[in-house]
Amino acid sequence: MTEGLPDVTSGRGVFRRKPVAQLADEREDGLSRSLGLWQLTAIGVGGIIGAGIFALAGAVANETAGPAVLVSFLIAGVASAAAALSYAEFAGMIPKAGSAYTYGYAVLGEIVGWFIGWDLLLEYTAIVAVVAIGISGYFTFLVGQLGLDLPAWMLGAPGTGHGHVVDLFAVLLCLLIAYLLNLGIRAAARFETAVVGIKIAVVLLVIMVGFFHVKTHNYSPFFPFGVGGAVTGAATVFFAVFGYDAMSTAAEESRDATRHMPKAILYSLGISMVLYVLATLVLTGMQHYTDIDPESGFSSAFASVGLSGLASVIAVGAIIGILTVMFTFMLGVTRVWFSMSRDGLLPAWFARLHPVRRVPTRITWIVGAGSAVIAGFLPIRQAAELTNIGILLAFVVVCVAVIVLRYRRPDAPRTFRLPLMPVVPVVGALFSLWLITFLSSVTWLRFAVWFVLGLVLYGFYGYRRSALARQ
Repeated sequence: MTEGLPDVTSGRGVFRRKPVAQLADEREDGLSRSLGLWQLTAIGVGGIIGAGIFALAGAVANETAGPAVLVSFLIAGVASAAAALSYAEFAGMIPKAGSAYTYGYAVLGEIVGWFIGWDLLLEYTAIVAVVAIGISGYFTFLVGQLGLDLPAWMLGAPGTGHGHVVDLFAVLLCLLIAYLLNLGIRAAARFETAVVGIKIAVVLLVIMVGFFHVKTHNYSPFFPFGVGGAVTGAATVFFAVFGYDAMSTAAEESRDATRHMPKAILYSLGISMVLYVLATLVLTGMQHYTDIDPESGFSSAFASVGLSGLASVIAVGAIIGILTVMFTFMLGVTRVWFSMSRDGLLPAWFARLHPVRRVPTRITWIVGAGSAVIAGFLPIRQAAELTNIGILLAFVVVCVAVIVLRYRRPDAPRTFRLPLMPVVPVVGALFSLWLITFLSSVTWLRFAVWFVLGLVLYGFYGYRRSALARQ
């Protein structure tokens, strides 16, 4: 797949680029290649479906968009689809761990790759935490349904309720996913595929049963917070429609990445968007948006129509199903970190693989602990806003990079070519930049702090220690 591409380092200084030929050579003696097309698709669906339906749909409907949460998902989906096509073209050309980090490094230069990789380390870790908090909300609902009385201190982050000190269940979930990933990609993928099947079954159950309890008057007013509320909601739920980008970080663990990765990206997004649209219609039709529980929306909606037993089943299904989102994004952050360490931008100590299971054990446990801290001590809304800006910037970089490489190397072999070049990637980049403007000032401040820390680390370590610098 590298014929016709340069095999020497391009660019100078911070804009030096890693050749695609060199990227391909690094596949030897690395991560275990065990994943087929449907396992990759399951990982993608596992990363997309879950947090948006079970964790954030209720919160955005109640606080930001009302019934227009459907529009929020559609806006996010359009931007995501444009970017997904860009990811698909890259995935067919550069079957490497690292996703947007690797694509940016190879096309736009080391400094761009560094900042996207650095952003993704924080964003993906925060997503794992957000999902853990969402599952914990359903766990609390289920415990209440069973009549159990747990101590208030362990049921939420400080400030989320009277007596809350830490979200203990969310902390334990983060550590559980880290343990599963450390078992090896083959065993972990089997778990992921099985649980994705359970999750889709639960979502279909929600849609089919809930449809008979929809009251059309609940859709009025459809835009209670105005059109701006729907757009703001899109910026919040955006991370719920891009699990495919985290899945693409597993390219080196695919048996035939150049053929399977583009298909898995498009299949996973298509399946997920259909289910999102139907599920949000049911949620806001069953219950008025002002009455929707921000933490366990579907369970409370079914309980409100006298289906408490089914509400408990949904809560259990949500707890099981959303685990796959945590799995996908923790897999993503560990593979980005692994790639950056292998490239010398971070210490090589992190990139050491387990001698038998061929997984980056050290990185996985560090990410597990970091996400556990965020999940234990931040409310879900603050943690969710923390995730979006870096992902949106990654989308911008990938959309720009695919245009640059198409015109720089038009004859390079590609197993997938996105249509309507350059219209589609331009739409993806502009949508992402537009959504960034709706994020809060606090989100920008946190991002700026993380950006400065990354700049310092790159200046004192990565710039001089990267593999390209040593060459």
